Amino acid sequence: MIKVKKFTFNPFQENTYIISNEKKECIIIDPGCSNLNEEKEINFYIENNNLCPKYLLNTHCHIDHILGNNFIKSNWDVKFGIHKLENELLKNSKTIANNYGIENFKESPKPDFFIQENQLIEIFELKLKTISCPGHSPGHILFYEEKKEIMFSGDLIFKNSIGRYDLPGSDYQTLCNSIRKVCLIEKNVKIHSGHGPITTLDIEKKMNPFILQIHQ
Repeated sequence: MIKVKKFTFNPFQENTYIISNEKKECIIIDPGCSNLNEEKEINFYIENNNLCPKYLLNTHCHIDHILGNNFIKSNWDVKFGIHKLENELLKNSKTIANNYGIENFKESPKPDFFIQENQLIEIFELKLKTISCPGHSPGHILFYEEKKEIMFSGDLIFKNSIGRYDLPGSDYQTLCNSIRKVCLIEKNVKIHSGHGPITTLDIEKKMNPFILQIHQ
């Protein structure tokens, strides 16, 4: 049995996910915890459920998705992975944090490995397949568990919306191509987005005005 826990953190209202299995192993995706109270919230959940974090993964390295990287990496023996094309964003995170007026920013550690297209991140029966989906950022990826029919889409697809394409390193046509690729998945996958509520791929194909326009 796979359990997904969502936390909504920081002024950007970013969604952080902890996915755990029956063996109490877990993967942490996009930790956005930005202050002591948010760090305590994650720590309490992990300790109260006797979880053992194995991986820290970033769908992309925009500042709201990496604010908790340092906290996670400092407190648990996790393997930290990002896409190689996100490394420049990660390296410049301190400057970006200053530009946003984020105080007491704890700089992210360097990744332990770079995640490749179609790479499987596995713990026990949980197999997260990496799908490359640039456009919102140069090396944006999402994680898809085909058997469980769940997806962690980062900032690619939201309920009734899509990721921004007006940021440095973003591109609208590239984003559209990534969304078209994901929409080829025929299963009604549950989408856990980087912001906002849970949705499904079927709902977004039928109701999302941005996706409907992309498919015209």
